Amino acid sequence: MHETGGGGGGTMSADPQDYTIIKEGEAEILMRKNEVFYNPSQVDNRDMSIAVLRTFISKRKQEHEAYLLKRTKAATKASEKDSSEPAGEAADESLMNDEEANGECEVSEEAHQDEPCSISKESVKTPEGKGRGELKPARVLEALAASGLRSLRYAREVEGIGQVVAVDNDKVSVEACKRNIKFNGSVACSKVEPHLADARVFMLTHPKEFDVVDLDPYGAPSVFLDSAVQSVVDGGMLMCTATDMAVLCGSSGEVCYSKYGSYPSRGKYCHEMALRILLACIESKAHTLTKNNSVRYLPGFGPAVHQECSDCGKKFNMGGPIWSAPIHDQEWVTSILADVKSMQDRYPAYARISAALTNVSEELPDVPLFVSLHSLCATLKCTSPSAVIFRSAVINAGYRISGTHVNPLGLKSDAPMDVIWDIMRCWVKNHPVKAQPPDQPGSVILAKEPVLQANFARAVASLSKAQAKKVTRFLPNPERHWGPKLRAGRKITSKHISLLGPQALNGTVDHEDEEPTAKRQKAQEPSTNS
Repeated sequence: MHETGGGGGGTMSADPQDYTIIKEGEAEILMRKNEVFYNPSQVDNRDMSIAVLRTFISKRKQEHEAYLLKRTKAATKASEKDSSEPAGEAADESLMNDEEANGECEVSEEAHQDEPCSISKESVKTPEGKGRGELKPARVLEALAASGLRSLRYAREVEGIGQVVAVDNDKVSVEACKRNIKFNGSVACSKVEPHLADARVFMLTHPKEFDVVDLDPYGAPSVFLDSAVQSVVDGGMLMCTATDMAVLCGSSGEVCYSKYGSYPSRGKYCHEMALRILLACIESKAHTLTKNNSVRYLPGFGPAVHQECSDCGKKFNMGGPIWSAPIHDQEWVTSILADVKSMQDRYPAYARISAALTNVSEELPDVPLFVSLHSLCATLKCTSPSAVIFRSAVINAGYRISGTHVNPLGLKSDAPMDVIWDIMRCWVKNHPVKAQPPDQPGSVILAKEPVLQANFARAVASLSKAQAKKVTRFLPNPERHWGPKLRAGRKITSKHISLLGPQALNGTVDHEDEEPTAKRQKAQEPSTNS
């Protein structure tokens, strides 16, 4: 993940020559080797966060202007009423009705990728104390700031931000943040305010004070969610990043359940499920149902499921609970993508975030999870049809189908699984497979005759608009060893080469950890008898 509190110690010099200058966007930071955590691969995440934040501030302004217009219309309407009714009373009553009619509406939820999943949730409702007169600039809290790079980019690159509060509970990180604020000049000094504090305590002691709260910890954000939802104003935005993807994707189901309250299922769709697990966890901290001024907590509803799969006869694996509603608001995605394209030169990771947003914009919003064509074929031990042929068969059967932003081989469709398997049965009839043991799932599936006769003729909509225009949708990593880095303060040794690359060692390898390896190799050498 990106810059979060780290360890390390020692006296820090204020001379820039003692540091490496790292420039990202319009911000620059001074860094010394692994002193404070910084992950260059998270430039995608920071760029996406800036794009979402710009859209949020724009929509916040539009919302405020709409509120003022309603207030003006209400006052005008009240003044035209019978003089026996006080105009102010009528205007107040009309305003109250307007506010009640507005309600709360969920607007945006975002994530990435081969990068850590990244989420933004926003609720359009006039915040308390807002909407009366001039709209105040947005206040942003970065709860785990470390070097302060993200806060500095927000302050310098996003118009409409009044203050960015950068919090970290590590003294070295806060000193580094202060140094970087000063290094970035007057704009940063006037907008970014560093604090040495525990993020959870800080958020709990500053309820409903921030229009935007950004959580980007090293690992799981779950421990910060309770306090984060208290700190953001009604109508504000919570941005949350999780980098414990191995846990969320099923490497340790018990750990995931203890942190997020959900059990992950291992499958090709695991990255999307990880995103939905995180959203369900956030929703559990923030969601209540209000009716007639009373709050009720209600359980969810689910369909009755047989113990065994009707297609292969095997037992189901259970996972969840997950967020099953749409995870993106297409209006927001379209606005963000348009903004990104109009400001290409201001996004260092433009190619990657525009590709991700393009994928999201073409994804079916109301279909949770997806299937993998290669996994289907692996089950049946058959050759794979091309994605275009398979898409065409689904479309010709009367269903919708799209790609997914988390996996280039994933396909989302509202077609039920019995239809998917019927299409594959028809494919295998034209492309026979070798006989398999009768108890294998593939053999059981193919033993049934297809109810649907698939039509593999090329469908017009078998390619998305981006595919038809040959727009790049998935990009390779920009360099080797591109991904998560060590927590700040960790001693870099030779065992980290696979993670960081040999250049990260810079001749400072701690060879102590190599000794056991050398001894093992010597012990494994065959002995010779003279």
